[in-house]
Amino acid sequence: MDLQTVWFILVAVLWIGYFVLDGFDLGVGMLLPIIGKDDLRRRVMINSIATVWDGNEVWLLVAGGATFAAFPLWYATMFSGFYLALFLVLVGLILRGIGLEYRGKRNSDSWRRRMDWMITVGSALPALLFGVAFGNVISGTPIEPLAGTPAGTDFAVNAMSLNYTGNLFTLLNPFSLLVGLMTLTVFMAHGAIFLALKTSGEVRDAARSVALKIGLAAAVAAVGALLWAQAFSGRVAVTLPLALIAAVLWLGALFMTMRGRDGWAFILSTATIAFAVTEMFVGLFPNVMVSSTDALYNLTVYNSSSQSYTLTVMTIVAAVMTPIVLIYQGWTFWVFRKRISTSMIPPQPESGRADDRYAGVGR
Repeated sequence: MDLQTVWFILVAVLWIGYFVLDGFDLGVGMLLPIIGKDDLRRRVMINSIATVWDGNEVWLLVAGGATFAAFPLWYATMFSGFYLALFLVLVGLILRGIGLEYRGKRNSDSWRRRMDWMITVGSALPALLFGVAFGNVISGTPIEPLAGTPAGTDFAVNAMSLNYTGNLFTLLNPFSLLVGLMTLTVFMAHGAIFLALKTSGEVRDAARSVALKIGLAAAVAAVGALLWAQAFSGRVAVTLPLALIAAVLWLGALFMTMRGRDGWAFILSTATIAFAVTEMFVGLFPNVMVSSTDALYNLTVYNSSSQSYTLTVMTIVAAVMTPIVLIYQGWTFWVFRKRISTSMIPPQPESGRADDRYAGVGR
């Protein structure tokens, strides 16, 4: 297996990690106005992710950094072509971060409501737009040679002269919007399943109910998106079984939620996301971006990758650092594994400003 293929697989694994881990963070954020009927419930919800959300978000940074280092032309084309969409993703992540970090800095109901809406909107934007972006990567975007490119240029070897020629509205096509709807609803249900696992009492009961309702809507969107994706797949014999496995796992997650087996439900929803993302990457390979103009202009793992020396150094660094990061993050989840409930949340300070003891996330 060549290093280009190895790093394509590693990039896929990083996106799986991000969608699984930050996916439930985004889901919890979007569910604030649905499950969080009062401030106490909202504080329980926010505290359920308070210890892990920023660590989970690092997976996105690593995925972007790995793409930049291993496939610079893929990174350049995608980030320039999807600039406005990814800018909105960045705005959403900033809003969510501000809401989580500053919610408890003032003892004011109106302040907390504004922060809660920032968390909700800041969670919904990435959840939707990441799906839209992936839908366009899979289905194809207008990629063409730059003006003045010499005739006879072999783009299969050198993609330096290729350029995205669409705009934001080009990205908002029916297939990509369906994929966006899939990620939005799947993350919401995944977040509800996580809440049922991490909380007790009325929040847990509400989370189970919401997980079943939104989970059914997510199942419809996911089946439609994954089956439609087969039209763009070069390996239907592999991707179709992966899509069907993902569908079965998701139904299993909903069944376990209905039975109150929260741990198994979370494992199955995690596996569903892993299989769904794997199906997309397998169907895309060896391309990394498909040209809707002409297949000659496709970006592949070979014409968009860094040199062999760069990939070799990156592989050595990844082999050393990845186990350390996984062990540390696993330890973090283990330390904060206990369930929380409304009875464990301390009261708000009575003074006009937040007490330092309660100035943390979710207070």
